[in-house]
Amino acid sequence: MKVYMIKDVENIGLAGEILKVAEGYAVNFLIPKKLAVKVTPANEAFYEKNKRELVKREEVISSKTSMMAEKIKGLQLVIKRKMHDDGKLYGAVSSTEIVELMAENGVAVSKSQIEFDKNIKEKGTFEFTVKLTSKIKPKATLKVIADTQA
Repeated sequence: MKVYMIKDVENIGLAGEILKVAEGYAVNFLIPKKLAVKVTPANEAFYEKNKRELVKREEVISSKTSMMAEKIKGLQLVIKRKMHDDGKLYGAVSSTEIVELMAENGVAVSKSQIEFDKNIKEKGTFEFTVKLTSKIKPKATLKVIADTQA
């Protein structure tokens, strides 16, 4: 069955694409969740026109996104936290704290875009990923140091 993707679905397709998917998948998942609509011979020309407009818009967005990705790649953030004598933090570093640090460095992202390999609960240098799009995921570095102020 041919469907027109309304939203991006990871490992399936991007918004604006016309894809051929299994009928059951389309009827039971994509269409009820309003992720896609069925393409019929009558409305195919309309969706093709939308697809061309989306491609133009995506080119502009992708250039801005890749510029932002380059800025993120070189980013090295430093955070001071209170910690135990053995180097363990009192609490884990949250994605909200990273978003605030990035904003101070001129990069605006949401906390849902920050991905950790594991929770940051000790001092050291850690790498985290910023998911800008399903394909563009630059990595940045966070250094956790002890806050020596009493």
